Amino acid sequence: MQPPQDRPQDRAWWHGATIYQIYPRSFADSNGDGIGDLPGITAHLDHVASLGVEAIWLSPFFRSPMADFGYDVSDYCDVDPIFGTLADFDALVARAHALGVKVIIDQVWAHTSDRHPWFEESRASRDNPRADWYVWHDPKPDGSPPNNWQSVFGGPAWTWDARRRQYYMHNFLKEQPQVNGHHPAVQQAFLDVARFWLERGIDGFRIDAINFMMFDPGFRDNPPAPLDDGIPRTRPFDYQLHTYNQSHDAIPGFLERIRALFDSYDARFTVAEVGGADSDREMKLFTAEGRRLHSAYGFDFLYAPGLTPAVVAEAVEKWPEQDGVGWPSWAFENHDAPRAISRWVAPEQARAFARMKMLLLASLRGNIFLYYGEELGLTQVDVPFEDLQDPEAIANWPRTLSRDGARTPMPWQADAPNLGFSTAKPWLPIGDDHGALAVDRQERDPHALLHWTRDVLALRKAYPALLTGDIRIVAADDAMLAIERRAANETMLCVFNLSPEPQRWAPEQPDQWQTVAETATQGWHFDGYGALIAKRTGEA
Repeated sequence: MQPPQDRPQDRAWWHGATIYQIYPRSFADSNGDGIGDLPGITAHLDHVASLGVEAIWLSPFFRSPMADFGYDVSDYCDVDPIFGTLADFDALVARAHALGVKVIIDQVWAHTSDRHPWFEESRASRDNPRADWYVWHDPKPDGSPPNNWQSVFGGPAWTWDARRRQYYMHNFLKEQPQVNGHHPAVQQAFLDVARFWLERGIDGFRIDAINFMMFDPGFRDNPPAPLDDGIPRTRPFDYQLHTYNQSHDAIPGFLERIRALFDSYDARFTVAEVGGADSDREMKLFTAEGRRLHSAYGFDFLYAPGLTPAVVAEAVEKWPEQDGVGWPSWAFENHDAPRAISRWVAPEQARAFARMKMLLLASLRGNIFLYYGEELGLTQVDVPFEDLQDPEAIANWPRTLSRDGARTPMPWQADAPNLGFSTAKPWLPIGDDHGALAVDRQERDPHALLHWTRDVLALRKAYPALLTGDIRIVAADDAMLAIERRAANETMLCVFNLSPEPQRWAPEQPDQWQTVAETATQGWHFDGYGALIAKRTGEA
C-alpha cells in the first residue's frame, strides 16, 4: 500500500475524521489501583497519534458514584478522583494537541446521578428552586406509577420517593433520574457546563442518548410493540413503542442552542448518539439545516447480527449527499456492543476478517470511530458472572449480553503483569488471547493488524474521494459489496468479499482501475474476506 502524498484539503477538521474512542477505566492505569485513569491515557497518546486519527473521544470521567460507570454524573465540571484531577485533564488536552490530536468528551444530559446536588435539592420538597428540574409525578389513585413507561435496564421507569410523596422518572437505572429537559433553567445549566469545557480547550462533544432528554408532558401511556417485529424481548422496555417517554419534538430547538454556542468558538464539533427504532429519522432531524449538530452516531452496525452487503448498503443509502441532509458517523464497535471480531466471524477467520473490516470502515462516507483495541483485533472476553460489573447484565443475567466483555483492559505488553495495563488486579479480567494481540508484539510484526490500520487510515486521508467524497453502491449480493467513492476528478472503487468463501467480482472495464490497497486478493479474485480499493486511471 503506497498512498500518494497528502493533498491539502479545504475542509473542517472533523469532516471525514477518524475518531478513536477511549474507555478511561480500561485504557491504562498509572497509579496501580487496577482502574485506568487520565494520566494513563496521556502516557499512551503517542500510540493513538501514531494511528493517524484526528481525535480521541473520552467516555465519561466526571465525578460519579459509578452506578453506571460514569454515565451517572454527580458533578459535570470536575474529574472523578479515580481518574485524576482537572489538572490531569488539562495535561491530557495539552499533550493531545501537541501531537495534533483533538479531544472530544462525552456529555450525559438526559439524566444525572441521584447524588447530583441538583437532584438532592429537587427531591427535598415540591417548592424549592430546582423542584421542577427533574420529572416528578403523583401516583395514580391506587398508588401505582403514573403510566406504563419502562426503564431500559428493566422494570418501570418510575421510583417512589417518600420525601415528595411522588414518583420520579428514570429511563435507565433508578440512580439516574431523568432531567426535565423542557425546563429553560435546565437547558441553561447544561449550556453553562458546555462553556466550562469549551473554555478548557476541548474540541467537541459526543452527546449521550440525546433523544431521551425530552418526553411527552402529557405522560400518555406508550403503545405496545407489534408482536411480529422480530425483536427479541428480554426486558419490559422491549414490549413498547417508545412514543411518549422520549424523542419529543422540542429537542431540535435545544440542539440549535448547543450549535450556536459551539459556533461561537473556533473549529468545534458535536455528534449525537441516537439509538432506537426511530433513529434514522431522528439522526437526520438532529443534524438538519446546518444549524443543529454536526453529525449523528447511530447503531446500524453495532447491533447488527452480521456484516453483510445488505446491511452496509442499507446503512449508507440512508445518508445521500443532498442539501439539508446531515453528515453520518459510523462505528463497528463501542463500549455498549460486543467486539465485532467475536460477533461477526469464527475465530479461525478473525485475521482476514479484521483486515477487510478495517478497509471497509475506512471506505464509508462520514466520520469513522475506532474503539480502543480495535486496531489490535481484540476479541470479546467472556466475563464470568462473579466478575460482572455491568448493572444491566447483572439484572438480566443470563439473557442480556454483558457490556463488560468489550470493556476489558487494553493489552500493552505481552509479557508484563496484567499485560502492562496495571500493576494491580484490573477491574475486569483480561482476555485469555489478548496477550498475543498486545501492542508491543504487534509493533514487532510488520504484517500485524496494527500496522495495517495505520496504512488504511493514511490511505483514507490521502484520497479526497475516500475522505469526504460521495458514495454509491455498485453491487451488493449475498457475498460481494462494491462501493464507488467520488470527489472532483477522483473515483475510487472499493470491493469487499463479506463471506468466508472465495469469490470473483470485477467491474465492467477492469483495466481502467489501478489497485491502491488490497488484502487476500489476486486481481479480481477474492479469498474469503478479501478486499481491495482501486483508483480509476487517467484522472487528475
